[in-house]
Amino acid sequence: MIDHEVRTYKSSEKLAREDQLAHKIASVAADPVPVDPQVSEMVVNRVIDNAAVAAASVRRKAPTHAREQALPHALTPGSTVFGEALSTTISPEWAAFANGVAVRELDFHDTFLAKEYSHPGDNIPPMIAVAQHLGVGGADLINGIATGYEIQIDLAKGISLHEHKIDHVAHLGPSVAAGLGAMLHLPVDVTYQAIGQALHVTTATRQSRKGEISSWKAHAPAFAGKMAIEAVDRAMRGEGSPSPIYEGEDGVIAWILSGPDARYTVPLPGAGEAKRAILDSYTKEHSAEYQAQALIDLARRMGAQIADKSTIKKITIHTSHHTHNVIGTGAEDPQKMDPKASRETLDHSIMYIFAVAMEDEGWHHERSYAPERAGRPETVELWHKIETREDPEWTRRYHSTDPDEMAFGGRVEIEFEDGSTLVDELAVADAHPLGARPFARENYVEKFRTLSEGIVSEAEQNRFLDLAQNLEQLGADDIRQLSFVVEGLGHSGSKGIF
Repeated sequence: MIDHEVRTYKSSEKLAREDQLAHKIASVAADPVPVDPQVSEMVVNRVIDNAAVAAASVRRKAPTHAREQALPHALTPGSTVFGEALSTTISPEWAAFANGVAVRELDFHDTFLAKEYSHPGDNIPPMIAVAQHLGVGGADLINGIATGYEIQIDLAKGISLHEHKIDHVAHLGPSVAAGLGAMLHLPVDVTYQAIGQALHVTTATRQSRKGEISSWKAHAPAFAGKMAIEAVDRAMRGEGSPSPIYEGEDGVIAWILSGPDARYTVPLPGAGEAKRAILDSYTKEHSAEYQAQALIDLARRMGAQIADKSTIKKITIHTSHHTHNVIGTGAEDPQKMDPKASRETLDHSIMYIFAVAMEDEGWHHERSYAPERAGRPETVELWHKIETREDPEWTRRYHSTDPDEMAFGGRVEIEFEDGSTLVDELAVADAHPLGARPFARENYVEKFRTLSEGIVSEAEQNRFLDLAQNLEQLGADDIRQLSFVVEGLGHSGSKGIF
């Protein structure tokens, strides 16, 4: 990997195009280095993972409305939409949008955490949509997905967005554009222009993940993927974009991030170096914010040791700055303590999540968020006994790149009415690559079958899994079948412009 320093340049200074971050990213995308077999295998895992969580959410309101927005945009050959008949094809940017909402709705697919936070699996829906429309084969699709993961993760390692209350999808727009550039073998300068445009139109505030969280949380990354496809289309036609987008005097660093005096260091693969960043990411066993994964595992472990939860006086979760301030009491969001809060809000409340996981000694993607579950009096009572505190050591470990120190969990102290205590800690989730039960192919397949049970027929499950697990060998016709059909899916009848 090569570390690239990125800073603001005055308009009077000359910054050559090849020295701009967007151009360096585009050069990585254009590098024809072979994809490592281990990376190809993980791409297959994440294609299955995305389909799993999309199947579980396909009948929910937000994915349904996204489909209903998208379906009027029919196109041949076009791209498929999760749940719809394979013969139903629409414009790829709208397919990417509809499928992206379905993937993100339950907050249940993969994650990477560093200076910035990300769900790099968000790169997959736009890649598949464009591949289906343009007749791209499996090997090129894998390369595009691996490139998208590489760029989003490298940007997350080098540039913090949340520090300035910018949503993390500002790294997703450029990564999708770069991945499409790699998949389509576009010239460096074309991908460079697409990256600049994609970043320009996908930079938004973090209010989508603050306060009364709405369904836009699921739409935001899908919208970024849609915008990136349009940016690539525009660049392929010979149009330009704002430049230099990161380093310009009125660019992203100067006015959206840390200002004209700031310096960022972004690692990128060197020429001929394989794109392996997907192997640094990790999926979820539980449908909740990633910082909750290890704490859910810890809650069910501790809950099993407490026969009478009504004897608990107080629970204190010592954890990282991010966990405390985003999903903990440090956020100072009263909605995180409200039994009538939305599902999107509850999955960003570690107080609620820890209470339910303790009581149930487990977690379910639907039952654990049901209004009757959230309103249970004893749950509300326990929930309101929980607080989080930032611990500098857990924050340091959260940002560590040393596998032996990396930690996304915390230490929990439970104080009982009689003065006794129970203390335990967990650094990483059981399903994390460094956890007690790291996810392997069979776990991804099981997740797909579990989440699609009663929604996708067994025959259709088998058909999709057979295609996905042979992704590298698939030709264009097979890639166009890489979706799943839900019989009797139906529509809500919602009315809008389209």
